[in-house]
Amino acid sequence: MFTSISPSSLAWGLLLIAGLLEIVWASAMKASEGFTKLPYTALTFAAAWGSFWLLGLALKTLPVGTAYAVWTGIGAVGVATLGLLFFNEPASLARIGCIALIVIGILGLKALSA
Repeated sequence: MFTSISPSSLAWGLLLIAGLLEIVWASAMKASEGFTKLPYTALTFAAAWGSFWLLGLALKTLPVGTAYAVWTGIGAVGVATLGLLFFNEPASLARIGCIALIVIGILGLKALSA
């Protein structure tokens, strides 16, 4: 049986996808090597457009401070993690701890918005 999705749940889903697209565009920007590689440059702009558009849709329902903090947090955690895995960035305990604090902040904002 299908049930309708609440506007709040839909907004959070859109915000999650927008945050994932932020990871895509930021990583593609790095891979574009200063916008000198056309496929990665195109991916950067397409993913950025999609990310901003979905963020804008989510902002119809969610508070701007919460949505923006969660959106940037998803992007920051995702890109920092990809940096550790694929761009040979240092993986110190302090760095991983700071990334964990961002995750805690995102989860806290979600929990407090319910």
